[in-house]
Parts: sequence; C-alpha cells; structure tokens
Amino acid sequence: MKNYILRDENAVFFECGYSCDNEIFICVNGYKFFITDARYAIEAQEFAKSDVSIICTQTSVIKEARFLLRKLKPKNLVFDPFDFSYADFNQLSSSLGVHFIQKPNFSKLKRIIKSQEEIQLLQQAAKFGEKCFDEFADFIRKNGENMSEEELFFNANLIFRQKNTLGLSFEPIVAINENAAKAHALPSKKKLKYGDLLLVDAGVRYKKYCSDRTRTACFDENFNFSKEQKFKNQKQQDVYEIVKQAQIKAINIIKPGVKAKEIDLAARNFIAKAGYEKEFFHSTGHGVGIDIHEFPNINKREETIIKEGMIFSVEPGIYIQNEFGVRIEDVVLVTKDGALIL
Repeated sequence: MKNYILRDENAVFFECGYSCDNEIFICVNGYKFFITDARYAIEAQEFAKSDVSIICTQTSVIKEARFLLRKLKPKNLVFDPFDFSYADFNQLSSSLGVHFIQKPNFSKLKRIIKSQEEIQLLQQAAKFGEKCFDEFADFIRKNGENMSEEELFFNANLIFRQKNTLGLSFEPIVAINENAAKAHALPSKKKLKYGDLLLVDAGVRYKKYCSDRTRTACFDENFNFSKEQKFKNQKQQDVYEIVKQAQIKAINIIKPGVKAKEIDLAARNFIAKAGYEKEFFHSTGHGVGIDIHEFPNINKREETIIKEGMIFSVEPGIYIQNEFGVRIEDVVLVTKDGALIL
C-alpha cells in the first residue's frame, strides 16, 4: 500500500512513533509526512521516526493536508472511513482530483500480527498490569472493608497509574456482587463487606501498548486475585468454576490454523451446557495492542484464521442479573505450539 492517509492517534503512532490529538499522517510513494500545529511540533521532531517529515501548520491540519496532496499529486489515496468525520472528509477531499479508496480498519488489519518488538512491549505491559493487580489486592485486603465502589475505583486509578509512570488502557471496572452482573459496571456507593464477590477489570499502558486483565474474587482475610478462589456462597463458587473451566477450554484449543469462532465456541458451548447460555452475552475476546480493542475478534461468527504472533484476550463470563457476575480474563500470545498467557 503506497499511498494512504491516517488520523487515528494509535494508527499514526504505529507508523511514525509519535502521535497527538491534532494530526494527519500521509504516506505517498514511500514518503511520510506528519502534519500538526505548533503545540506539538517540537515533540514530533524529537520523537518521530527519522524517515518522517514534520510539517508544522499555521492553519488547520485538513487545509495543510490538501495543500500537500496538491503538491504530491497521488492518483489514489487509501483512507479509513472511521478516521474522519463526514464534515472533515468532505473538506479534505472536495475538488482535489484524488481518488479516495475506503478501507475500513486497514491499520488494525496491518497490526493484527505483532512484531517481536511489539510482543516484548505487550509482555512488559502485562507484567506491570499483574504487579498493579497484586498491589491493589494488598490495598483492598488492608483497607477495603466498608469502602464504596467509588472509593475503590479512585484507588485503583492511583495504583494502576504507578505515580504516572504508566497510563491506563481504560478506566478500571470495580464491581461488588449484583453490580458485577453488569459487564461494564459504573462505580456506585455500594460498600464492600466481608464475604462479598468483587470483580476487577483493569489494564495499563506501557509505551502506548496495553494490558488487559479481569479477576473475580471473594473478599476475606486472605483476599487475592489468583484464580483459586473460595466463595462463601455455593452458587458463586459453582459459577466461578464454570467460567474458569470455560476459559481453560478456550485457551487449550488456541493454535495457528484454528478459526477465531472455534475459540469462542469452546468457552460458549461449555457455559451453555452448564445452563448459563443467556448469561454469557459478549464475545470471548478481542485483539490487544496499541488499541485496547484490536483484531482479531474472538466471537461465534468470526472466520479469521488464527496465526502465530496474534495477541488477544480470552474472557468468558456469566452474569446473573440482580445477583452477581463472574469474568476471568487473560491476554494470550499465539505461538507455533499453542497459547502463552501474558
């Protein structure tokens, strides 16, 4: 693909090693250009790859892109329709004499198999994420009783940011008992009590690359985020074991050559046989990289063939409205022999 234009921050970062919230990246015949304004120009010159030309515009990045394209005169230019608003695309393309070719998600498709460098960054992000989970568990064990979800959420943000040396992949999910039945629960004033079920979904960003992990645990004097949990409530224990086994079954069939939907169905069919088909209402996983949601999608309809070097989450769950929810999530790397949990 010789000629393309990008505006998504993470897609641009992948191409040139720097991104910001006001930018356009253009590649024509192998020549690369990063357009931004004076607020970001110095950092762009400092951090962008050496083969990228930095253009600091005094006008809008759209107008500067039009000016550059008139000079470069490409016949065709690939773009992702998800990158541009309708108004911006019309302003960019109007009367320019360039044939714009839609390729939805072409940057994510380009990134679906990770390089060795990316694998190392994602492994490091996962290690930092695990360390933060351990710190948060220690904090909850010592201070969590009678804290509200809102207070726990606040402290999760502090701990996972590691004094601002790490970013967040997304805002943490911290949910107690019936709130855990909401897959993406918002923090409430509900307070944590002895014996409660607590679900935590959180991730960090390390050098732009994401971690993603979910644990469901019982709050008691031995509170931790290991996968070995002993709940006070037998139904919670039974459902937890079903979800844990569903994740194991999904991970065990991962190898190059299987279809993404086979991984999903390994978990989904096990949960359905246990009587909770309707209570598992999201996909089993998603790619993880610079974006927290990348390709491949791991759902029951996805025909993508799994290949070595893909990295994605495996996160089955059961959500029983007004009672509780259980989700267990790990990110895995596809190797030639199977799956390696990061």
